[in-house]
Amino acid sequence: MGVCEGKVIIVTGAARGLGRAHALALAQQGARVVVNDLGVERDGTAAASGPAQAVVDEIVTAGGEAIANNADVADWNQAEAMIQQAIETWGVLDGLICNAGFLRDRMLASMSEEEWDTVVRVHLKGHFAPARHAITHWRERAKQGENVQARIVNTSSGAGLMGSIGQGNYAAAKAAIAQLTIQQASEWGRYGVLVNAIAPDARTRMTEGIFYSSDDIQEGQFDEKAPENVSPLVVWLASPQCDVTGRTFEATGGQLNVCDGWQHGPVQSVGDRQIKVEEISDLVHASIENAPPPESVYGAQ
Repeated sequence: MGVCEGKVIIVTGAARGLGRAHALALAQQGARVVVNDLGVERDGTAAASGPAQAVVDEIVTAGGEAIANNADVADWNQAEAMIQQAIETWGVLDGLICNAGFLRDRMLASMSEEEWDTVVRVHLKGHFAPARHAITHWRERAKQGENVQARIVNTSSGAGLMGSIGQGNYAAAKAAIAQLTIQQASEWGRYGVLVNAIAPDARTRMTEGIFYSSDDIQEGQFDEKAPENVSPLVVWLASPQCDVTGRTFEATGGQLNVCDGWQHGPVQSVGDRQIKVEEISDLVHASIENAPPPESVYGAQ
């Protein structure tokens, strides 16, 4: 018996990279998997249905259960239909792994409106839309007195947590996803839904040739950046064993750590009166001096 035995779980962007690794790992742990993927290239172009079906075939060949879905997860109606497909196929939905996304990298000073809009759309709305339709299902079940044990796993990024030069659209969307996770966890716990996020460090189509190269892996060497190294965390977060919510975890080969977000820093006060403009500089620098330094932005000099 796997930790997700019999659970119905959707994985978006599941045809390649991290999503594929998650789908296969969940199936190995007994989940019935909806393999969602629009089949686009790294920049979001050239959709195709074949990649999602190929992962379904892998799962079925290995003795698991899976169906393909080619929805655009940032399209409101298509996201709703994806949720309904899972429910109509297996009668229930237990988990949602939001992973779909693509890149349009450029420095902010040169970025076009289209490059901003498309990346923010697929990552941020592509997380919200499926979850919004999934919570309708779970809320209805909870209101009928059912003991719902549902799970959502969102995908943020080190770029979203720390920033990344040349990826302002992606970083902004991923930062918003980390906060969306906290918001969902706070609002949806009453319905039996636990929500967490991952910030994976792995070699995928989006990082190949930028941060990592498969050519660097020597034969017999542990592949630290393999996507499969992140999937055990995703499986646990999607399982009934998960007992945490509202947290974001970094994960890479052989290690993981929780990440804390914005916190109140040291307060500097002038007492019961309005602060004067002339006092602001000293107060600002005193607060900064007594606060932990921020992490460096990826790619910053």
